[in-house]
Amino acid sequence: MLNLKLLDERLNQIRGSANRLSKMKVMSKEEFLAEPDNFAVAEHHLRRTLEALFDIGRHIAAKKGFGAPENYKEVIEILGKHNVISSEFSKTIIGMAGYRNRLVHGYANVTPEEIYNIILTRLGDFALFSAAVVEFIEKENENRL
Repeated sequence: MLNLKLLDERLNQIRGSANRLSKMKVMSKEEFLAEPDNFAVAEHHLRRTLEALFDIGRHIAAKKGFGAPENYKEVIEILGKHNVISSEFSKTIIGMAGYRNRLVHGYANVTPEEIYNIILTRLGDFALFSAAVVEFIEKENENRL
């Protein structure tokens, strides 16, 4: 059975961190790069958002018997295969699996410019993911009645 409390906590983490990142979206690239703390804060919130996203995916995969993903890419593939997220969206967001590893293991090579670019172009992915998970949870609850 899905742990709704855990899922809600992780969804709130995604929303909170994505909201913090979206506040940086209004900055020009020059403004963002001029203050080193912008990069540090953005990197932190992006990593937390991705960790929460993959926690949700692993939890759903385990509790629904969809399999045991061996890596973050497989988490997304499983969610797409089992219609937690659309298969089309899974192809869009799967690159974030590699980016999570880059943030954690290749952190020394992550640049402020690439973080700024993600803020400008990819924040909507987190809202789409969250909405899909909420829809999945609602369908699961309907099916239990």
